[in-house]
Amino acid sequence: MPGILYLIPVPLGTSAPETVLPSPVLDIVRSLRHFVAENAKSARAFLKAAAIPVPLQEISITELNEHTREADAEALLAPLLAGHDVGLVSEAGCPAVADPGSALVAAAQRSELVVRPLVGPSSLLLALMASGLEGQRFAFHGYLAAKEVERTRELRELEAESRRRRQTQLFIETPYRNRALFDAILRTCQPATRLAVATDLTLSGEMIRSRPIAEWKRLPAPEFERRPTVFLLLA
Repeated sequence: MPGILYLIPVPLGTSAPETVLPSPVLDIVRSLRHFVAENAKSARAFLKAAAIPVPLQEISITELNEHTREADAEALLAPLLAGHDVGLVSEAGCPAVADPGSALVAAAQRSELVVRPLVGPSSLLLALMASGLEGQRFAFHGYLAAKEVERTRELRELEAESRRRRQTQLFIETPYRNRALFDAILRTCQPATRLAVATDLTLSGEMIRSRPIAEWKRLPAPEFERRPTVFLLLA
């Protein structure tokens, strides 16, 4: 029988795995000997923190990242086809969501293998839950354009779409560019549009604020430089 592909969320930062992952999930992690990860070094750190019961040298970790070709992702199914269960982990949060691991999941689905998502932290859903914005209709857009002209156009389009559909728009940025994106939002969006900023979710420095643009303009910018942040808009 083919193995099962387990989709294993990992902590969003330095939190101990047992503080954000249910014990049944950790039991599955500790039972696996084959993993696919975006980065083998950080995957080993996660497995060590999860108290995997065998030496890490006995664990197989294969990397899958944005440079992995589709044909190579197909090849990563080999342990599953040989009957071994495999765990897919991301750098932070849920695998295959804003994460290159989706290529492995797609390959497993094409081969009609069992894919089992496990419970754990998702920065996107946690941010939406705490934002007070529309939770019935929402869309995640990943990273916006880095260039100012293109980013401004995208923000205007997202704001218009939010107003038309009453839809919360979620997006992220490379942490060192958080302030540039924040400033662009304040310059571009209408005063009554609500902006929520969710930083360091589940970590000791967690900060979640939700205000109209007009109010954000009167206040100091959040302390979110080089800290993972989710931005949410509702017009």
